[in-house]
Amino acid sequence: MQTFFSLRALADPDMAETEKILRACVHCGFCTATCPTYLLTGDELDGPRGRIYLIKDMFEKERPADARTARHIDRCLSCLSCMTTCPSSVHFMHLVDHARAHIEKTYGRPLTERAVRAALAFVLTRPALARPLLRLAATLRPLARLAPRRIAAALALAPAGIPPASSVDSPQVFAAQGARKKRVALLSGCVQTVLDTSINEATIRLLTRRGVEVVIAKGAGCCGALPHHLGKVEESRRHARANIEAWSREIDSGGLDQVVINASGCGTSVKDYGHMFRNDPTFADRAAHISSIARDVTELLQEIGFAPSGDAPKLRVAYHSACSLQHGQKISREPVALLRAAGFEVVDIPEGHICCGSAGTYNVLQPKLAGELRSQKFANIERVAPDIVAAGNIGCIIQIRSGATLPVVHTVELLDWASGGRKPPALG
Repeated sequence: MQTFFSLRALADPDMAETEKILRACVHCGFCTATCPTYLLTGDELDGPRGRIYLIKDMFEKERPADARTARHIDRCLSCLSCMTTCPSSVHFMHLVDHARAHIEKTYGRPLTERAVRAALAFVLTRPALARPLLRLAATLRPLARLAPRRIAAALALAPAGIPPASSVDSPQVFAAQGARKKRVALLSGCVQTVLDTSINEATIRLLTRRGVEVVIAKGAGCCGALPHHLGKVEESRRHARANIEAWSREIDSGGLDQVVINASGCGTSVKDYGHMFRNDPTFADRAAHISSIARDVTELLQEIGFAPSGDAPKLRVAYHSACSLQHGQKISREPVALLRAAGFEVVDIPEGHICCGSAGTYNVLQPKLAGELRSQKFANIERVAPDIVAAGNIGCIIQIRSGATLPVVHTVELLDWASGGRKPPALG
């Protein structure tokens, strides 16, 4: 793609990278075939190629974002399916992230919209606030139809019950059983520690059973993905810095072999810390090192080996491959291989490359499109008649649970159960 950026604009490292990404695009349109929003609306501007033209025009003209650009960029799920499809390796993730930051800085959104976005970024990243507010949302669910559209969407997604805080999520060290193979830090996260405490509990049992010492580092928390995808760059960097500092202290004191993440949306972000801080001389090296040792929990399990006990029943499992895992981290075989090794019958969900509509806060901010994607996902899950649905990302789990009649659990819960751990609570 030919570009016309001013020399002044290209003096900005972020703009120079954006121009390089734009030049890689050859207008082929392969990306439109796998873009969920384009498939729903048929609007060229709701596909990656159309969004690229909008971003190019905005940055070349060095103008503030307008309502048209904001609307179509907001509709992007950041599912990154386009990056898997693109034959030219256009890095759409970094491109749309830059566009969102510019929109956040230059576009005057309506007051209600600004308030909702600010509340999501502030509340969901702080478990102490999120827990009581989500409990309140659960009690207000019957009134959802009377609330404004985005508030109604948030109420509809609130689980009927919010578990009490888990003791495993506070800073501590969990000793390995037997000879220690590795020492890792587990990202406990933010909203996951509120919505489903069983995921971290199962992860810790599973890893320690396999000889891994697990550290919950003091000061680590939200990965920064939620505010980052809302264009709130400085807020996301504050969360990322806190994690980098917390894990760096552990590296300096006791050493870390890996940083392990069991929410794939968070994993994609942590693996991008090196890029996020590439121009920060005080953080660049540490951030790059953290990204280099970040692993999804299924990557680590494949590396250290998995040993099922044969205690779990032979259920038919529909594996939902989260976009942030299959497209963002290029991990698709490992979870399926582990589930099959555990003795489960794993079936592919038709159109498994298409997003479920969760996408962080997308299902609150874009409830109509998210609802249509969720309905499609439900229909495709039902076509394979599973006993249970497994996924590797809390957002997908909550999205699919919100309307599914089948139990939906995290992959590690099934692996823990199959290797001598507890039965996943969602199975009753």
